[in-house]
Amino acid sequence: MIALLQRVTRAEVVVGGTCVARIGAGLLSFIGVERGDSVCEAERLLERLLTYRVFADSAGRMNRSLTQADGGLPLVPHLPWRPTRARARTQASHRLPHRNRDGSCLPTAAR
Repeated sequence: MIALLQRVTRAEVVVGGTCVARIGAGLLSFIGVERGDSVCEAERLLERLLTYRVFADSAGRMNRSLTQADGGLPLVPHLPWRPTRARARTQASHRLPHRNRDGSCLPTAAR
């Protein structure tokens, strides 16, 4: 599972000529999912999207997360776009799920 992000001041998602999502400032996210991706990986990706510090604070530094900036987050499935495992340079470290030995997901605070 992987996401391609674009920070936006506004965005619309149009399907078949109909607007299905509209946001002001936020992150437009194209999501690549493949067979075998787990709920645990989806939760981790969402947590990362919500906490990336890509919005300016009062001093102009990129120090605020999407949650802190009260931004929007449309998730657009983009099935044709999906890097292969052999070519995705950093994908291996992002694919490691945070799991207990019994296979259950670790709570966020334990990561």
